[in-house]
Amino acid sequence: MPTERGWLSADALNGWTLTGLIGLAISLMAVTIAAFYQFDVDGMRAVIRATARTSLLLFCLAFGASALVRLWPNAWTRWQQRNRRYLGVAFGVSHGVHAVAIVSLLLVAPHLVSAVASPDMLIFGGLGYAVIVALVATSFDRTTALVGPRVWRALHWGGANFIWLSFIVTFGKRTGGSPAYWGFIAILIAVMALRIVAWRVSQRARVPV
Repeated sequence: MPTERGWLSADALNGWTLTGLIGLAISLMAVTIAAFYQFDVDGMRAVIRATARTSLLLFCLAFGASALVRLWPNAWTRWQQRNRRYLGVAFGVSHGVHAVAIVSLLLVAPHLVSAVASPDMLIFGGLGYAVIVALVATSFDRTTALVGPRVWRALHWGGANFIWLSFIVTFGKRTGGSPAYWGFIAILIAVMALRIVAWRVSQRARVPV
């Protein structure tokens, strides 16, 4: 099992270098998938599905970091907590590639998008992207200091929970067509449950004996 003095602490697996490597890997994955399908409609749809899943993974890693390190402190969870910001920004990059794939699909097959995307999906999705942009924009030291700790905490707590709900709604709508999406729903619920349990543990720890 890796330790904090092993590969887990390598510069390439921490900080902004980690964000860059993840972003590069996701971008290369998207181009490879699209090229395999010769950049047609099926290719764009495959990229959309793949980046939705990488976004979910990265979001859950960042969203559950504090809870996991509180409940199970070890080399992995401490690394996860230490790199929570960078995993969060990598999630933003992944969903940015996801947005490019959606726009590409719109250009390749506008009739398909108009038939699938309902007005509420467009509004909810647009609001979700606005939240992601706000979270990423305030993930740097200078912008964090600019908005202040109180606003930052409110924005990131509310924004992260809104994104969690967006994933629940988006993946939940697809469970009828593919039961595999229940697995993603289970992951999201598990992460939220861990956060609630960790919060309860922290509240109990504050109560004087």
